[in-house]
Amino acid sequence: MFFLVLLFLSSKLFAQKFEGLALTPPMGWNSWNTFQTNIDEKLVKDIADVMVSSGMKDAGYSYIVLDDGWMAMERDKTTGNLVPDPKKFPGGMKALIDYVHSKGLKFGLYNCAGTKTCAGYPGTRGYEYQDARLYASLGIDYLKFDWCYTDGINAKEAYTTMSKALQTAGRPIVFSLCEWGSNKPWQWAAPVGHLWRTTGDISNLFDGILDHGNWQQQGIMRIVDSQDTIRKYAGPGHWNDPDMLEVGNGLTVAENRSHFSIWCMLAAPLIAGNDMRKMDEETKNILTNKEVIALNQDALGVEALKYSDKDSLQIWFKPLKDDNWGVCFLNRSSQPKQIEFNWQNELINDDLSKKELNAKTTTYKLRDVWLKKEIGDTKKSLKATIASHDVLVLTVNK
Repeated sequence: MFFLVLLFLSSKLFAQKFEGLALTPPMGWNSWNTFQTNIDEKLVKDIADVMVSSGMKDAGYSYIVLDDGWMAMERDKTTGNLVPDPKKFPGGMKALIDYVHSKGLKFGLYNCAGTKTCAGYPGTRGYEYQDARLYASLGIDYLKFDWCYTDGINAKEAYTTMSKALQTAGRPIVFSLCEWGSNKPWQWAAPVGHLWRTTGDISNLFDGILDHGNWQQQGIMRIVDSQDTIRKYAGPGHWNDPDMLEVGNGLTVAENRSHFSIWCMLAAPLIAGNDMRKMDEETKNILTNKEVIALNQDALGVEALKYSDKDSLQIWFKPLKDDNWGVCFLNRSSQPKQIEFNWQNELINDDLSKKELNAKTTTYKLRDVWLKKEIGDTKKSLKATIASHDVLVLTVNK
């Protein structure tokens, strides 16, 4: 008995992150993809208002995260604290956070494990505990922690230090590790944070690479290609993060739908990156489709497995609670694809979740979650034509 008590106390003593947070993938909005450092008080209030009025909040989006550029170029000379840029945020950060909270939303800020942020603002290196106290005093709910200006710094140690600092400050804060996957955080970050980036920055390319010379942005499909081998590391409270959404940022409607669908299938954080004040109905309908979002937010918390990959057509299966499934047929080619899927001839076994889909022994109902209608069951083969860069997403329910 003494040994068990000691073991319990030890686990509590060395726990680093706040438990019980992000039990489903976080949903929200981040300023970087559209605005970079061109952010201010009015933008944040406008986004908070639109998140409520557009139905985004009702669909599950709750975090508004200010990325790089919110602080002044120097710390306070007397206290050493980070200082919100007084030109961008004349009313102060606390009042702005209170405004966001008054809308029933949550608020996040950004900083960096290095000496500077990626845009050259003051980083957190050497100020971890001081910055954590500031964040707690402001009442933030989410911290995105980047990886620029970190030469000679050990990633696991740096992120662990910040995690402990947040724990010491006492306010439950979702900790998002933006380490770009360079040091394989999925192998060590589960006790440290609630989500971790698995790749470099995303771009609004459906596929390919956007080359900036000394750094690159990856197309959406390039990111997808690196996810299926690390699915075992994700789950409630500890998620693989393939970066923020580019829905509404220049993709076609089909590409927006595919991007959003596969992120939901991958149990990825759903952090919108568009200008919500200007989004059209098609973008809004994609981002707020509750049936697709339900795949992402499923309590089982298991990432989809890539079941098939042939001739630019991929089939992904996602185990869901109550022994149901989600399935995504993804057409990555530039041409339409005809599919015929005989449920009776396919046995889907997932070693990770220990779930099985066997249409020979169980008849499942099929529902198209984009069309929001029942389309039959697994007694008959599924036949469909999927447009270029588009998807067919179904729930497969007992």
